[in-house]
Parts: sequence; C-alpha cells; structure tokens
Amino acid sequence: MFGAYINLLAAKFGTLPLMATPGKIARSPRPSSAAAPITSRDNRWLKEFRVALRGGLPTESGFVGVEGVRLVEEALRSGCAIEAVLFSESGERHHERLAPLIDRPEIAIPILRTTDRLFEGVADTEHPQGIAALVKPRVASFDDLLRVGEGVCSPLLVVLAGVQDPGNVGTILRTASAFGATGAVTAASGQSGTASPFSPKALRASAGAALHVPILAGMSLPILLAQLRVANVRTLASCVHESADSDKPLLAPWEVDWCEPVALLVGNEGAGLPQEVERSADARIRIPTSSGVESLNAAAAAAVLFYEAARQRKSLATGGTKP
Repeated sequence: MFGAYINLLAAKFGTLPLMATPGKIARSPRPSSAAAPITSRDNRWLKEFRVALRGGLPTESGFVGVEGVRLVEEALRSGCAIEAVLFSESGERHHERLAPLIDRPEIAIPILRTTDRLFEGVADTEHPQGIAALVKPRVASFDDLLRVGEGVCSPLLVVLAGVQDPGNVGTILRTASAFGATGAVTAASGQSGTASPFSPKALRASAGAALHVPILAGMSLPILLAQLRVANVRTLASCVHESADSDKPLLAPWEVDWCEPVALLVGNEGAGLPQEVERSADARIRIPTSSGVESLNAAAAAAVLFYEAARQRKSLATGGTKP
C-alpha cells in the first residue's frame, strides 16, 4: 500500500515530496542531490507554479507564488504553509542562503529542480533569479485584526477600498507594516475593486510584508464600517479633494490621536473614496500640500499618515503624552 501511494505521488507531480523512512528523520535534500530535475513543461508542479506566478492566480489549493530569493526567504520566515520550493539550474546558487530555513530536520518541504529555460516559462519577472515557492497566506478574521502584541497600545489598521494598482497595494502594506500597523483589510469601494495583496506584483511591492501582517481580504465595506463602529475603532477617511459633501471635520495628520484604535481608509488612486464612505467615517483626513499640488499618490499619502501614527505611538511608549 505504501509503495502504491509513492507511485501515485510520482505520477502526479513528476518528483516525490519528502517522506521519512522508518527510523530516519525526513530532510529536505539539496537541489543538486536526490531529486531528479523536472524536464517537461507539462509537469504538474510547473503548471502550479505557472498559474501562481505568470498567471497571478492562487492554485486550486489556495497557494500563491513568490519569486526571488528575498521573497522566498520572507515566505519561509513567515510561518505560512509552503507547498514547494523550486530552483532553476542557475538559481541553485541561492540554496546556501536558504539552507537554514529549508534544511531543518523538523520540516519536509519538497525541493524541486528544473532547467533555466523551463523556469523562465513559469516566472513572472523579466530576469528571474531562479528561485520560487508556493505559499498559502494566513486567513485572518475580523477579531484577528483587533488583537495587538505586547507593547502595542491599540489596533492600527489600514483599509484599502478600491486601490486598483497592485504596486500601490503592496507599497501601502509595506509602509503600514513598517510603521506599526497591526492589520489590513481589502475591499471594493463600490466604484472599483482592490487588487489582490497576494498577486506576484503586490507581493514584490510589499517586500513580503503581506505574508506577515494579518489581512482580511474581500470584505464588504459597509459591513466592515459597521463592525469597526461596534468595536470602537475610529475610522478616518483619507481625502483626495479638500471639498466634500460631508459635515465631518477635515483634519491634518497631526490633529488625529493615533494612539487610540484607528482604521485609516485609503481609496482609489484617482477618485478617492466614495462620498458615502467619507460621510460614514468618523472623520476625514487630508495632508496639506503646497499650492498647485492637488494631492499625493495613494501610497505616498499612506506613508506620511502612518509615519505620524508611528511618531505619536513611539512618544507615548517612551513616556510622552498624547497629541
């Protein structure tokens, strides 16, 4: 029976996942050793990598593709489930850097090899580094977003509502994470959807931050706003234009108390947030700019706002006072 199972796996994937033999501990072999290289573009593993990387879609099992030594390293450090790691012939030079993460005896990640030509056929980048992995992002709940670690005064969330450029999505997540955001939400704004934070371009732009920050993806914006209100999380609508049909105050970044539970709503790159969302938020916020400059890029604006949040929170943590 055991032998039949092995043969079934071999027929499906073209190479075997790592398995323990009786009395021995399963270890991930180096790419240059036991596993035979994949030489057919129709191999099931390469098809999964092609869907996840070049296609930019999750596999049937919900795994997404990360490419490049830095992103693969972040994926391995994230604690997310890893289905497989793929090296090309030239990419094997990165194995030494990743060895502490993939050669540990307590894990058994399938380590696959293929040719440079076949790797280029599944890669999303123009000049691939020859290393990729299939990783399953964590599934976050609303309650996960409200949990904070030791030393963190309160939840600090970013809500992406209609941010269509995956590069902007990834950059905002990277910035928010760098300045202490505890969670993120992606939602459609009613005018446009938000790009997936787990697409290859967004993952590259986030430098792997999307695999570390709890993200609740595809949330209904009206339901989210209602849940934030019940949870006593203050919602701030970032405004592209100064004038809006709203009676809510228009605040500068330093006029906000970022030490309380806060969710920053970031809208579409051009249109911003719908007026009904601005009206539903607890307050509106806008970065003052020089005359002649109407507004900042969505990612740049988020960086300014989260920097102010980090400044206030650090001041409070070191014995300062709230603004």
